[in-house]
Amino acid sequence: MNFDMGGRTIKWVSWYDESIKEDNPDNIKKKQNLDELMKKHNFKMEYVTIDYGEYVNKVTSSLLAGEPLGDIIRMARPWMIPTLVKQDLFSPVDEFTKNQNVFIQQYTNDYSQFEGRGYGFRAGINGASSGIFYNRTLMEKLGLKPLQEYVNEDNWNWETFIQAAKEANKDTNNDGKLDTWGLASASILVQALAANDANIVSGDKQNLEDPKTKETLNFISQLATENIARPTEGGDWTEPGQFFRQGNTLMYAGSDYEMDGFKKDMPDLDIGFLPFPKGPSATEYHSHLTIPNYLTIPKAVEHPEQLVYIYEKINDIESIYDYPKQASLETLFKNEDDINNAKMAGESINVVDGKDGYPSMPYYELVGDIIDGNSVSTVIGKYKEPFQASIDEVWKK
Repeated sequence: MNFDMGGRTIKWVSWYDESIKEDNPDNIKKKQNLDELMKKHNFKMEYVTIDYGEYVNKVTSSLLAGEPLGDIIRMARPWMIPTLVKQDLFSPVDEFTKNQNVFIQQYTNDYSQFEGRGYGFRAGINGASSGIFYNRTLMEKLGLKPLQEYVNEDNWNWETFIQAAKEANKDTNNDGKLDTWGLASASILVQALAANDANIVSGDKQNLEDPKTKETLNFISQLATENIARPTEGGDWTEPGQFFRQGNTLMYAGSDYEMDGFKKDMPDLDIGFLPFPKGPSATEYHSHLTIPNYLTIPKAVEHPEQLVYIYEKINDIESIYDYPKQASLETLFKNEDDINNAKMAGESINVVDGKDGYPSMPYYELVGDIIDGNSVSTVIGKYKEPFQASIDEVWKK
């Protein structure tokens, strides 16, 4: 594509510094590509970082005023879809993102899709691999079947997961109280929905009565009511991770990047990683994503096709790596099985809607009622109307 941008400065806006760090051979090549493109098409690139706490308000105000803060702006789905896209504030980009060597198709055709058009683009990695961290040292001490064998046998599902958790709930000193546990928390609804190809929202409708959603709610109910998961001690959202760090809890649901913290805090323990077990309605392993983010181009910016082209040409390289996350996964994990599991877990990522997109949704109240032992059918009956109201609020129905 031949064009001259007349010396203009392209502003790339994000909540973190997105300038290209020349820290590996791939990034060095991308930086070279950018330098050549700036010369050829006569432009400069400026990276603008806005604090995450102020980001949504500042960016949204600028878009509504017709004076966007940047030419390329990183956005998360709930911040723009449906509200801002309905007001025609972004250019669709799906015609320009066909190069599968660069663009992750899911981000354009699924995560940023609205009424048949895709508004976002993204290269590189799909997102974090989510799954199950487990304490191999504790597993061996308790004499349990190696959890990796379930994956090797293609038999890592909710039934075998529950079985493994139950087997680790032990009173090892015979004082009548459990002192090792199988699972750090029953509050893993988002991960379980993704693992069962389910969601609590479908388009502009609540989806609690969908069979896949019901299966998932029943699974969470079972973890809580049959005392499979370690009971909370009244802590906050960090409590499950703290339990796992104590070394007496076999499994913890988390994301690959948390491994750094575990290595630091549990240096003497051997920590492994598995995909989240498959739900009964799923045919493969899935990671989860609650607020997918991607790059967008405001409607007020001219020539969106040129900007997407520049982004494509920066990222269109012959990578030295076998797959996009190789460098980070091989840094996080040393065990070959763990690396393969994290790679496999990240190959399919399901978006799960919730409070991020629908601020008045009583999501945590629903989870609390399930974990307190209320029947799934009662909970669905209680929450389907408030869920729908929170969705209508956003879709302005």
